[in-house]
Amino acid sequence: MASHIARRKFLATLGGAAAWPLAAHAQQPAMPVVGHLNPQSPDGATGRLRGFRQGLKEAGYVEGENLAIEYRWAEGQFDRLPALAAELVRRQVSVIVATGGPASPMAAKAATTTIPIVFNVNEDPVRLGLVASLARPGGNLTGINFLQSELAAKRLGLLRELVPGAARVAVLVNPANATTAETTLREAQAAARAMGLQVQVLKASTSREINATFAGLGRARPDVLFVGGDGFFVSRRVQLVNLASRHPVPAIYDARQFPEVGGLMSYGTNIEDAWRQVGVYAGRVLKGAKPADLPVVQSSKFELVINAETARMLDLTIPPTLLSVADEVIE
Repeated sequence: MASHIARRKFLATLGGAAAWPLAAHAQQPAMPVVGHLNPQSPDGATGRLRGFRQGLKEAGYVEGENLAIEYRWAEGQFDRLPALAAELVRRQVSVIVATGGPASPMAAKAATTTIPIVFNVNEDPVRLGLVASLARPGGNLTGINFLQSELAAKRLGLLRELVPGAARVAVLVNPANATTAETTLREAQAAARAMGLQVQVLKASTSREINATFAGLGRARPDVLFVGGDGFFVSRRVQLVNLASRHPVPAIYDARQFPEVGGLMSYGTNIEDAWRQVGVYAGRVLKGAKPADLPVVQSSKFELVINAETARMLDLTIPPTLLSVADEVIE
């Protein structure tokens, strides 16, 4: 009988001990979750995501260690963004990071007024209606403006410097990314008029449409090509660069990924650094900072990359003035 009672006491003690780790485990805070929303596919985003994770790391967060990231990619189908944003809201993520142009922060903003949103956009977020002002964003959004559209005049000027005899410029935009396409056209057309260039507008939002657009270039014969900043174009960079060399037309792009695969030249924000800044801001929000109190950061790192081999293939001589200001010349 005594041994039976002793055994019962021992089991009760054991039960209590076994419950201890469970109670301690339950008290550990759950790992914060960042929702990442982007209209494109992960293809072509390796460098950008590396920058984003670097920024989070600078803020003290490492994916898989003390942070989880839920990725939602629309694969170029912009109409899927509202449903993907709603999914992240249902998942009750700690912060939504909306990248890849204005469409994703706009979808996130429509989906929640409470979850903090950190964006990166390539044009003025005040004009887009994302924030009240750059210094005091106001609501639940803040982020990075990496000034792609506003650089149209600078980009066109660099192209003109390399091809001084140019009289006609073709401007390629993605109509599926309507806000960015409109801004790019407005800026590029104004810059072209100021330089006395004739503008031809080209539109493509699928791989097949890109092929058709270049097939029509032969008839129009533009002297130079201006490719608008767009995540879809980055994902189709090899196709675009190959077509530009096949139809030989000197082209300027917005990101270094293009000259890296044989494009003539690019001028724009250092995108990897802009994504790093997004990671830093997301980390600050996770630590308790409110988006309303975090001013929108204007990207200040710009780079000019020239592919010298492509210039030779197009019989272009790179002027010393351009060579001296280039951040990188690919031989």
